[in-house]
Amino acid sequence: MRIGVLVFPGSNCDHDLYHVLGGLLGFEAVYLWHKDSDLKKCDAVILPGGFSYGDYLRCGAIARFSPLMREVEKFANSGGPVLGICNGFQILTEARLLPGVLMQNTSRQFICDFTDIRVERSDTPFTRKVKAGQVLRMPIAHGDGNYFIDDEGLKRLEGEGQVIFRYVDARGEPTEAANPNGSLKNIAGVCNAKRNVIALMPHPERVSEAILGSDSGKVIFESLLG
Repeated sequence: MRIGVLVFPGSNCDHDLYHVLGGLLGFEAVYLWHKDSDLKKCDAVILPGGFSYGDYLRCGAIARFSPLMREVEKFANSGGPVLGICNGFQILTEARLLPGVLMQNTSRQFICDFTDIRVERSDTPFTRKVKAGQVLRMPIAHGDGNYFIDDEGLKRLEGEGQVIFRYVDARGEPTEAANPNGSLKNIAGVCNAKRNVIALMPHPERVSEAILGSDSGKVIFESLLG
């Protein structure tokens, strides 16, 4: 399987993803520069974390206008699997490929820490090898991870099962104390209505190798194998 890793000016997790995908899991990983005009026949696309365009104007707001994002939109609309991680999540919401917005953390501070997230659904290309209700421990590193959507949108998300990841405590409960950034209903990740575009704020690529202390995030990428 050929997987594309988008690279924007300011991306800083692209090499981590490339290593996990190609070096650890045996996928054919390719970099996709934001000015490219095609997706190089990739079977899946991942938008990495970082600070695209320095987060000027608003996180992800400039990156969404990159030439390659037009191809990502076509790919997503045709059913192609797309994953956004951290800044990638922000870009996908700015591009309207995912509902909602990512606002500044309620603490008004950048947070770099470990969190527990509960997998709510296993029927997406990136959660097929995870059981619904399973808790994964992953790091976060963001200043704008506070997920918000209006009441009508929230009802639709919850009703149609589009909340894919939720911040929880060690017992798997979505408590206020377990919510690191103030996200509505402890939402850590969502998908689109077709379930082929998925994003989350935590970084699975940073916990995909035992030498780093945990490989709990590897299952997200392994899910692409079906």
